[in-house]
Amino acid sequence: MKCLVWDLDETLWRGTLLEDTEVTLPDAIRDVLLELDSRGILHSIASRNDHEHAWERLEQLRIADWFVLPQIGWGAKSAAIRRIAEGLNFAPATIAFIDDRPAERAEVTRHLPAVRCYPAEAAPGLPGLPEFTPPVRTADSRRRREMYQAGFRRAAARAEATGPDEDFLRTLALQMRIDRATPEELARVEELTLRTSQMNATGVHYGDTELRALLTHPAHEVLVVTLTDRFGPHGAVGLLLLERHPAVWHLKLLATSCRVVSFGAGATLLNWLIDAAARAGVHLAADFRPTGRNRMMEIAYRFAGFEEQPCGCAAPLPVVADGLQRLHLLPVPRPVSTTIRIEAVDLDRVTGPG
Repeated sequence: MKCLVWDLDETLWRGTLLEDTEVTLPDAIRDVLLELDSRGILHSIASRNDHEHAWERLEQLRIADWFVLPQIGWGAKSAAIRRIAEGLNFAPATIAFIDDRPAERAEVTRHLPAVRCYPAEAAPGLPGLPEFTPPVRTADSRRRREMYQAGFRRAAARAEATGPDEDFLRTLALQMRIDRATPEELARVEELTLRTSQMNATGVHYGDTELRALLTHPAHEVLVVTLTDRFGPHGAVGLLLLERHPAVWHLKLLATSCRVVSFGAGATLLNWLIDAAARAGVHLAADFRPTGRNRMMEIAYRFAGFEEQPCGCAAPLPVVADGLQRLHLLPVPRPVSTTIRIEAVDLDRVTGPG
C-alpha cells in the first residue's frame, strides 16, 4: 500500500465530532500513524464532517500535518478516495481505506473495487500486515510525506507563475547531486529499481546481493541521483548502473522518478553522462527493454541521440538478450543546463577490463 485513507468518527478517533463534547485519539492509533508514516506510507482522510471543525480538532490533536490531500465534506467516500488517488497519481490498488461503517466500505468497494477496505477495529494490526510492510525502508521513505507536501507547495507556486516555464524552473534553485552509492545506501538504490516504471529503461529490479557485487567490481559505477530545490528535497530521484570499458561505457540501467520529469531532470542527467563520455573519449551503449510502461524512457534515449546501429566498440559487451535493445551513441560535448546546477563525481578516468 502507498496510502491509507482514514474515516474520522469512531475510526481515527473515539467519538462523533458533531455529537460528542470531545473526541479522543487512542495511543494505539497514534502509534499506527507514526509507524506507517516511517515506512513511507501516506495517510489521508475521507470523512463526512464539517471541514473547519474537523481540521481544528486534528490540529488540536497535533496530527493534522500527517495527512495529505484530506477530503472532509459531505460527498461519497468513493469520490473522495478517487480525488486522493488522482491527486497523488496513485493507482487505486495502492490505496487502502478504513472505516467503522460496513455501508461506507461497501460503497467504496462498489465504485473502486481495487481499493482494499478494513473495519475500524483492524487499525492496530495494520502494521503487521504484509501489504503495509514495504520490502525496504530508507531515509527517503521516512520523509516521503514531507516530500509530497513540499511537492504540493511547489505545484501551487508553479500554477501561480507567469511567463515561460524555464523562468519558473530557474526560481526553484534546482540542484542535482550525482554520487557513488555507499553500502549504507543500497536499500535506497534497491527501492528506486522497485518504484520506477515509466522511466525505467529495462524494468529490471536489482536486489541487495547484485548491488553489493556491483559496488565492489572495479569496472562498475552505481550512481545515485538526488534533487533539491527551495521548497525542500525531492529525495533520491535517479539511478545509473554503468560498466566502463576502454572504448565504451555500457549503461546497463537508467531509472528516474516520474516526479521530476517536468523539471527536466532526466534530460539533464543523460546530458551529463554524454558530456562525461565525450570528455573521456568513449562511446556510449545503453540497454533498453520495452515494458509496456516505459515509452517515455525510450523517447528520452532517442531524443538524446541514441540509435540501434552496430559498432566495433561493442565487442566487449555481453550478447543482447531476447527483448533487449542495445542503443549506441558517439558522444559530443553537451551544453550545461540553465535550470539545474549539477554536483557530480568525476567519471573522466578510464578503468575496467582491457
